[in-house]
Amino acid sequence: MGSLDGKTALIFGVADHHSIAWGIAEKLREAGAQLAFTYQDRFEKNIRKLLADRPDTPLLPCDVQSEEQLDAVFNAVQERWGGLDILLHAVAFAPREALSGRFVNTAREDFKTSLDISAYSLVAMARRAEPLMQARGAGSILALTYQASQRVVPNYNLMAIAKAALEASVRYLSYDLGVNGIRVNAISPGPMRTISAMGVAGVRDIFDQVAEHAPLHRNVTLDDIGDLALFLAGDGAKNITGQTIYVDAGHSIVAG
Repeated sequence: MGSLDGKTALIFGVADHHSIAWGIAEKLREAGAQLAFTYQDRFEKNIRKLLADRPDTPLLPCDVQSEEQLDAVFNAVQERWGGLDILLHAVAFAPREALSGRFVNTAREDFKTSLDISAYSLVAMARRAEPLMQARGAGSILALTYQASQRVVPNYNLMAIAKAALEASVRYLSYDLGVNGIRVNAISPGPMRTISAMGVAGVRDIFDQVAEHAPLHRNVTLDDIGDLALFLAGDGAKNITGQTIYVDAGHSIVAG
């Protein structure tokens, strides 16, 4: 898929070794990219363990609801590298009580919090990434979504709304940033056994449904998602922007 030697990548959203963000980061690293990571306080121990053999890798605290912490992250990237080539947004949140039962009962504060963390944070990151990517002459911004943004997946509820907002943001950001050679795309994987996914009631049944009904009759792996991200980050995808691209063994095309 091509080398990323000399490229730099900033990764948001690693929680542990099961994280999609970690799978993507490993693919980028294997292709030669230099990486920097952010972390939430509750996952600091996990990510420090993952990076124990890479003491020179930048590791920066960031609450994506904090303008000051976002500024600090992107300032640190600028100071270290002078620019940025790849940004991965793998951040999403909805309170557990908003991921079961009836969507109509969603609380206003839960709605605002979920949209802020899961969707607005991409806008906030892209605004800060733009000048750093301009310094490199181009860039690739990647976000993670899920097909529940387009069709009802029981109990996904508020997170589905946040993912729909994220996908719309990808399109509008790609329109704004394209003049500077910056591409913005969303990856929509099949269900994965991540910390966030396990918080959705009944998610374990979805894995069986995918294996039974998807055209390829299998679930996808971190490697599968990482391969797509690696392609989208590289020059082979230089004319792909504003898209939501599925890597789900074809499950999203099947009705019911």
